[in-house]
Amino acid sequence: MENVVVVFPKLDDGNKIKAVLVKNGINVDYVCTSGAQALEYVNKLNEGIVVCSYRFTDMYYTQLKEDLPDGFEMLLVASKGHWLDGEDTHIIKIGTPLKIFDLLNTVHMMFEAQTRRRKKDRVVPKFRTEEDRKVIKEAKSVLMDRNNMSESEAHAYLQKCSMDSGNSLVETAGMVICLYRC
Repeated sequence: MENVVVVFPKLDDGNKIKAVLVKNGINVDYVCTSGAQALEYVNKLNEGIVVCSYRFTDMYYTQLKEDLPDGFEMLLVASKGHWLDGEDTHIIKIGTPLKIFDLLNTVHMMFEAQTRRRKKDRVVPKFRTEEDRKVIKEAKSVLMDRNNMSESEAHAYLQKCSMDSGNSLVETAGMVICLYRC
């Protein structure tokens, strides 16, 4: 989900950034003038990007970054004199005067990075308990006995049924055991 929250101390500046982003197909969820407002809005969302200046009406960008949820990244739009180079390594920065091309490319790049990170997180293999492994092994042995399958064929059959039904492999194995044993 592509969520964008824009935070600038002047509402006019925030609305200008929003207009540029919306005009180029990027949905902006909220425009805020304070860090507290931004935190209120980002806590309603799962992940996204906060496009902001270096200072708001109530805090600096470093304070906001500390309080952002894990799924959010920050894009700082400020002159290089306001960047704290050593302390804010996880903040992407664009210098002013702002070039629209740079802003759009950076936002798209950040969305791509979030998409890659989500896909990578999904690929992490699930940990199976000993009980789950026993259920899968029993289902495979039932299939091997009843349908004269090899172990790899039985496993492939369980995986296919699992994917087709949208259930986990363990749930599918349990169903196979129930069908053949009950």
